[in-house]
Amino acid sequence: MLSDVQLAVAAAAAGALVVRARYGAELARIEKSSTDFATEVDLEPERVIKARLRAERPADAFVGEESGRDGPASAGRTWLVDPLCGTLNYAARTPLAAVNVGLMSEGRVVVAASADPFAGEVFWTDGDQAFVRRHGHDDPLRPTARCRLVDLNLDPPYPNGERFMAVRLLSVAEFTSSFRPRVLSTTLALAWVAAGRRGGYVSDGRVQDSVHFASGMALCRAAGCRVTGLRGQPLELGPSGLVVAADDETHATLLAIIAERCWRRE
Repeated sequence: MLSDVQLAVAAAAAGALVVRARYGAELARIEKSSTDFATEVDLEPERVIKARLRAERPADAFVGEESGRDGPASAGRTWLVDPLCGTLNYAARTPLAAVNVGLMSEGRVVVAASADPFAGEVFWTDGDQAFVRRHGHDDPLRPTARCRLVDLNLDPPYPNGERFMAVRLLSVAEFTSSFRPRVLSTTLALAWVAAGRRGGYVSDGRVQDSVHFASGMALCRAAGCRVTGLRGQPLELGPSGLVVAADDETHATLLAIIAERCWRRE
């Protein structure tokens, strides 16, 4: 029987195989709103992941980005699955996406995996340590801000409205002189912070218990990154949003710039 972390890695990798195999094909779209949609490739890996989890952990609950919640109402454990994070990229034949699988128990994500279908990497954590698996070999994740690259999530929704928008950082001289901004519309960027490929990540939006963010935040915490809200507070307190940094200095710099230049006072 697989352990929880082994199952998370196997499920994410199985979903990633589907995503990779269908890349470049003509895809039917399922409209969600005027600006958002899913594709048949969002649905297929979710079915594959769900079947794998159901077979191994029938007593657990399941929350999928496309199919919603399923499983026993009394379950104390819930699998959070985003089968294709980066749908817009994928549909535009841009190979930047992630397959996220995390297990929540007693209010926290205890194991997680985030698979990159195109690089053939699976980032994973058992809740205490974090690793990246390449060609069957695991290397520990070691965050560093040496690259000075910081990703901004510019995708809606913007729950903080006019008070805060990440895009404003692009016009702040203190930000662009300290860091090199990047925009990546997938939570693969969180795994990259944990791996030292990015120095930080800033996002608006609700991140608590989210199928999009749960795996990436768990990776960052296990790797030793700073993970807080937009004002440096615990995520369950204060306004929605997320600031992740490879080290304390980068985190403090980002918070200072956001507070001074990007957070409009009421």
